[in-house]
Amino acid sequence: MTSKAETVLQEKIKNRKLKAGIIGLGYVGLPLAVEFAKAGIEVCGIDIDARKISSLRQGKSYIQDVPTEEVAELVAEKKLRATTDFSAIRELDTINICVPTPLRKSKDPDISYIVSAAQEIARYFHRGMLVILESTTYPGTTEEVIRPMLEEKGFAVGEDFFLAFSPERVDPGNPHYQTRNIPKVVGGATPACTRLAAAFYELAIAKVHPVSSCASAEMVKLLENTFRSVNIGLVNELCLMSEKLGVDIWEIIDAAATKPFGFMPFYPGPGLGGHCIPIDPHYLAWKARIHGFNPRFIELASAVNAEMPEFVVRKVQAVLNEKGKAVKGAKILILGLSYKKNVDDIRESPALEIIELLEKSGAAVSYSDPHVPEISLHGKVYRSVPLASAKKAFDAAILVTDHAGFDYPSIAKKFPLVLDTRNAFRGIVSEKIKKI
Repeated sequence: MTSKAETVLQEKIKNRKLKAGIIGLGYVGLPLAVEFAKAGIEVCGIDIDARKISSLRQGKSYIQDVPTEEVAELVAEKKLRATTDFSAIRELDTINICVPTPLRKSKDPDISYIVSAAQEIARYFHRGMLVILESTTYPGTTEEVIRPMLEEKGFAVGEDFFLAFSPERVDPGNPHYQTRNIPKVVGGATPACTRLAAAFYELAIAKVHPVSSCASAEMVKLLENTFRSVNIGLVNELCLMSEKLGVDIWEIIDAAATKPFGFMPFYPGPGLGGHCIPIDPHYLAWKARIHGFNPRFIELASAVNAEMPEFVVRKVQAVLNEKGKAVKGAKILILGLSYKKNVDDIRESPALEIIELLEKSGAAVSYSDPHVPEISLHGKVYRSVPLASAKKAFDAAILVTDHAGFDYPSIAKKFPLVLDTRNAFRGIVSEKIKKI
């Protein structure tokens, strides 16, 4: 039987008369807010970062994939507003939680941002609201953590309020797949919750795929990124093995990829980066251990991937030694600082660890990245070096991130030694180019 609260919210969704809220206006939350606003929904974004709120109120975007022109237009039309004041929740019909979910130093999940957001929602909560968690987390979080907090006012889930989980699937810098055309998985605490959450997303997302529960939806995201982590870990191990065997892993992958069935190419690299792949498998492994299951594949892949920055440093030491140069005192340029090509996102980037390891070995390290003009690392400020001025200033360069904006033939000519961790210099024949 359909409750009165469900009927009312269904009508608001159908007529696009609802007020939607999004907590957390970062790489996930802001693109989502913009898509709903573009769909004609009145959106209120909430974030504790006053700088983000100030930027949005001025109609300016701080996310590479979200054009400032779109933000400015939506703000001017009063379809998108932003605030640091959580009391705005009182006026909202729906709220999406899009906050960070990092790891503690112990590699255990840190869901403190989720808990803080849920506490604020509970404080201003009212009958008839739809609450959707999007932050990546372990299976059970939505039902075990958020649901009890929202039920404290005596409301019944599926009747008085509605609760669901829908994993974010943001891929920064992807020109083909962005928020609107990436299928949205959604699972609710009850069938009514799933129906309403799916109907809500259908206002702005091209395809919605419902699943049976919040836990199933939570597990989907962890499967997706654990799949990638494990396969990257496998190919990274094969990369390490290939060096010992004296074969070229890149040639081998290319040859294997000619098989039209039963093989999907993954590629080695200097380590994992971004907010998802280095972190999400640990969420799943932690939950598995709580239930007495030993997630061996997951933990082994994570260990192999975590070793890659050290492998890169050992490799550059070896190739410098071949040239009669010690890493101590060497001037080394890191090419590409962001965790993936053509973006400005440096979260968990392996380049940061490579810089730290090289400096501990006595090298003088600089970087060049057209997308990252400046960073602060361990209290030291680094500024991107223009490649035009780097002609004879360095003993070696390490290509960590294969940005499309790099002129690879020119780089191959300029530097006495280049270590390529991405096979970006494919097709350029030079004794100066070394691959991992």
